[in-house]
Amino acid sequence: MARVEHIKAEIEALSEEDFARLRKWFAEKDWQRWDEQLEADVAAGKLDVLLEEAKAAKAQGRLQDL
Repeated sequence: MARVEHIKAEIEALSEEDFARLRKWFAEKDWQRWDEQLEADVAAGKLDVLLEEAKAAKAQGRLQDL
């Protein structure tokens, strides 16, 4: 945990400009990891149940256009 505390202290010392750049990088990195996890889950069939539910709802006329 000492490493995280050190990183936090370094972040606190950043200028506003550097903090904004870090925030942007962190958000992009977070989305990238989320995308990778989603792709892995899709490839593993973990989301197949949602596809089947959507197909059943469509067949029953329970879906609405956005």
